[in-house]
Amino acid sequence: MPGFELFGEEERKHINDVMDTGIIMRYGFEGPRKGVFKSLELEKKITEVFGCNYAQLTSSGTAALTTAMAALGIGFGDEIIMPSFTFVASFEAVLSVGAIPVLVDIDETLTLNPDAVRAAITPKTKCVMPVHMCGSMADLDALKTICKEHNLLLLEDACQAIGGSYKGKSLGTIGDAGTFSFDFVKTITCGEGGVVMTSNKEVYEKCDGYTDHGHDHKGVDRGADLHPFIGYNYRISELHAALGLAQIGKLQTILSIQKRNNLILRSYLEQIPEITFRLTPDAQGDSYSFISWFLPTESLINVAIDELKEQGIFAGNFYWYNNNWHYIRKWQHLKDVQSLNNISEAQRAALHKLQTQDFSASDAVMNRCISTAISLAWTEEQVHDKGAKMAAAIKKAIAKESVEV
Repeated sequence: MPGFELFGEEERKHINDVMDTGIIMRYGFEGPRKGVFKSLELEKKITEVFGCNYAQLTSSGTAALTTAMAALGIGFGDEIIMPSFTFVASFEAVLSVGAIPVLVDIDETLTLNPDAVRAAITPKTKCVMPVHMCGSMADLDALKTICKEHNLLLLEDACQAIGGSYKGKSLGTIGDAGTFSFDFVKTITCGEGGVVMTSNKEVYEKCDGYTDHGHDHKGVDRGADLHPFIGYNYRISELHAALGLAQIGKLQTILSIQKRNNLILRSYLEQIPEITFRLTPDAQGDSYSFISWFLPTESLINVAIDELKEQGIFAGNFYWYNNNWHYIRKWQHLKDVQSLNNISEAQRAALHKLQTQDFSASDAVMNRCISTAISLAWTEEQVHDKGAKMAAAIKKAIAKESVEV
């Protein structure tokens, strides 16, 4: 990852197809567009590649989550259980539909701890939303069981796990609906974009209208479309879809390169007894876009970070515990309800509760964890060199920590 590392003539061709018509909006203008419908083509390709019945493109992954929630009937006062480690878009989408984000602890899968999910269920719970962070997956069997027992929706935020799978099914296609982000740094990119995937026709039709001002898209004259419900403008453009169409054709190449580079780099880290790795409920389904690894203590991980920085090789490694965008610890704007919108009292109370909620179990995971992003641009020689240098720096850090103790 990310897919932009493989930009080439394929992307130029698809974009030029659109520019040759001059029609960059996805709907209407049937005559001058001369049969070029990149959005429709990409949606069809998504259903074929990932194995869902329906796909609705959106302007972003955030818009995809918002659209999916609306189409699933999630709204005012409904509680959505989600992990303490995710991207800010996850809770932004929840708040945007009037729902209440209920954040719970993660485990070493780096996503929802099923026991924490069970403990958080209330009569207001409507949905469980695993976030498949850093290319791998939640314990979906356990979460599906919980949802079935309590009659809850399962919405997969698979925005960071394009190409991953669980027991033979693509991540994002296992719940009632699932989403990808196609932003600039994702495994395949549209520059900006996202998609809702589902095998439920009614959910899809609601997504289709919701993303385009409520248009029913059932006629040949856009101006005569009916509006069965209120919608918003979450449309993707034909230019963005064109870029994505080229990228999805490269997905298997991307995944193959990621796996090769991931396993080479991991082979160096595996030689260090103090290092353990993220738990993966289905190891065959990892997309290999990251290696997430642990050292035994927060103190040691910080010594290792300092050593990696001193050696000039920390770039591409992420210590999420101190990251402003991805972990509850730094989301002060959420806890303090610093919102430009006048949100509901129920939402406000739930967010204030986060100020004192105990996330020590999540802290104990995140403060020992580094995720190393896998580049598609590395040659095998460069991966070996990076692995050797990282391993040497980490061993040096372990030796330093041992002496200090």
